[in-house]
Amino acid sequence: MSGHRISTEHPARLQTLAESLVAAARKAGAEQADALATGGQSISIDVRNGALEQADRAEGIEIGLRVLIGGRQACVSASDHSDDSIAEMAARAVAMAREAPVDDHLGLADPDRLAVSRDAGGLQIADDRPDPAPETLQDLALRAEEAAREQPGISQVESANASFSRRHLWLAASNGFSGGYGRSTHVVSAVAITGEGLGMERDYAAEARAWAEDLPQPEEIGRLAAERTLARAGSRKPPTGAFPILYDRRVSSSLIGHLLAAVNGSAVARGASWLRRALGEPVLPDGMNLIEDPLRPRYPSSRPFDAEGLATARRKIVADGVLQGWTLDLATGRKLGMDSTASAARGLASAPSPTNSNVILTPGPAHYDDLLADMDTGLVVTSMLGASINGTTGDYSRGAAGFWVQNGRIAYPVNECTIAGNLRDMLRNMRAADDALPWRAAEVPSLLVGGMTVAGA
Repeated sequence: MSGHRISTEHPARLQTLAESLVAAARKAGAEQADALATGGQSISIDVRNGALEQADRAEGIEIGLRVLIGGRQACVSASDHSDDSIAEMAARAVAMAREAPVDDHLGLADPDRLAVSRDAGGLQIADDRPDPAPETLQDLALRAEEAAREQPGISQVESANASFSRRHLWLAASNGFSGGYGRSTHVVSAVAITGEGLGMERDYAAEARAWAEDLPQPEEIGRLAAERTLARAGSRKPPTGAFPILYDRRVSSSLIGHLLAAVNGSAVARGASWLRRALGEPVLPDGMNLIEDPLRPRYPSSRPFDAEGLATARRKIVADGVLQGWTLDLATGRKLGMDSTASAARGLASAPSPTNSNVILTPGPAHYDDLLADMDTGLVVTSMLGASINGTTGDYSRGAAGFWVQNGRIAYPVNECTIAGNLRDMLRNMRAADDALPWRAAEVPSLLVGGMTVAGA
């Protein structure tokens, strides 16, 4: 099967569907309505032991509609996009909205606030070359697998995958907005295993890009998966006590994710955020910024406008350590008496809610090895599982694995431990390395946090 691109008629079809949904909703009695139509295709190739193991392909169009009547709203979705289905969706959504509770903060954007740009323009989030053929993806996966398997000590490669997807969306609303754009994603990954039985350890490597030419070579991904796996051999529990913890750049974005959740307008409006009274106060170390930039070319979550048709823009969430503002959509902004930050996202069957696109944390001056040396004794975390986070107090507890550090150097791998602390204290007193990786939706370097509790042996 040769490579090909989705027809240029596809976006036009999505536009027609989205605008037809809005028209049908107004005809059925909706005061306001917005609709989302998405379509595209994906292909995923898995290999094992040098041969094709599984190939998946998906293609289709789905539609979603939101209607608003007197402060009430309802959302419906369907994969059937016939004229009859659109009329039925509109009627059902209007009937549901009339029974929904009233929320006076709901409503579309004023027309004069809508984004001028109605496409992705120069964001370059859709690869303009032909889609890769299945044979091309299989070759990438095989090369990643072979590179992992040839490393001494690797007992098997659990999986190697290469995949590609191209998606288009179109948003239309009764306030006059109508716009859409496409997005492509190329992925290569590998999972390697060392040891057997109870002594088995596994780890992985994966990279994703909007453009194929920005991906690392598959051999690099395979070797990294093997190196990470081999480093895990002989893992044991660490000691229990209070120690500094270095969040490796593989997982450090999770810490910033907790901060982003706490400044999300939905949590703040509910009073369910441990930062609900922290606006204008220090939340990160002095000199540290947390920036959101939805307009970074080729980045994974870049977008020209949000799910309510507002133009996205670069902004500082934290400046010089001080919290500057919340992440808001229209409804949460109105509840808090503030303007939307053009942060709305939505699913086909869900109402808009605030989210973030491309966040960047200020790197520090220190190298990774410098932070290790400064730790003296402590834990490097490279993977995490499970979480107990109190959204109101910021109390934090998570399962973790990684490496034990003694005398400022990695001594041995560890697993089956729990780390705990309070997010307000952790984030305010952390130190950043200079090793953040590009191309991530959250560009966050390794972070050293002192005085946390480790529960191990």
